[in-house]
Amino acid sequence: MKLLSIAAGGALGAVARYLINVSPLHSMFEKFPFPTFVINVVGSFLIGFFLILFTDKADVGENVRFAILVGFLGAFTTFSTFELEIWGLVRENQFLTAFAYLFLSVVVGFAGVIAGVALARKF
Repeated sequence: MKLLSIAAGGALGAVARYLINVSPLHSMFEKFPFPTFVINVVGSFLIGFFLILFTDKADVGENVRFAILVGFLGAFTTFSTFELEIWGLVRENQFLTAFAYLFLSVVVGFAGVIAGVALARKF
């Protein structure tokens, strides 16, 4: 049942992401990837909101938590999980680790994109 919950949430998250990407937001800025920016910010907000809602405020079943947090938000954006992990490190006063994770994830992740593009172009 847990896998079905994640799959259902994931399907909805993927569709939501697609709809934002094809919305008029896409043409608002010429170079800035505004739809992805909106997805990442909204996803980060939602994972923080639902984390507190599901742990402190509402008694929801495990399948609902997995459907929304893992399925929907996982398909909608993985950026929200990244942000939540940084928040956890900051909450534990692990500021250096949080900054290193933030900086390295962005820089090394971008380097990974460049390396992947370069490798794909060789084929």
